Amino acid sequence: MMKLTSILLLLVLMLAANTYAQESSSAAESLEKLRAQLLEVQAKEESLRVRAEQLEESLKPENIERSLAGIGSTKPEELREARRRQLTIERDSVQAQLRLLETSRQRLETAISNGEVRAYQQSGTEMTVVTTPKNYQWWLYGGGGGFAALALAGAVVLFRRKIRMR
Repeated sequence: MMKLTSILLLLVLMLAANTYAQESSSAAESLEKLRAQLLEVQAKEESLRVRAEQLEESLKPENIERSLAGIGSTKPEELREARRRQLTIERDSVQAQLRLLETSRQRLETAISNGEVRAYQQSGTEMTVVTTPKNYQWWLYGGGGGFAALALAGAVVLFRRKIRMR
């Protein structure tokens, strides 16, 4: 009876450890996906920053003048103003995209931090579940054996009392 109980207990603990291992691997996988997304966002953010700098440089009056130098027009001022508006619209669009990416990056960094904490906690739980049967196996056996000995002693005492009463 004691062996059957011990075997069942060990099986339950092994199944629990397997479940925790699967959860921790899924937590690790989602953590890797979040890190990959963060790298993508950072790359997009960097390319947009470079583009924003280029636009800022292009918006300088001397650069607008230079970009239109080969184009002949009867109204060069209107041409320069149209070019400035076009660059300003593009710059504002890039800055809006940068703000969105910054928010996305911050959310991903927070999610990664939370995921790391969860993965750490799961690994700690997993280690506790996995090491408990190994480290305290003799305590479990001793407790089960002690319980069996107590039950046997109680049965002997009851049996003797029953015999004396006859």
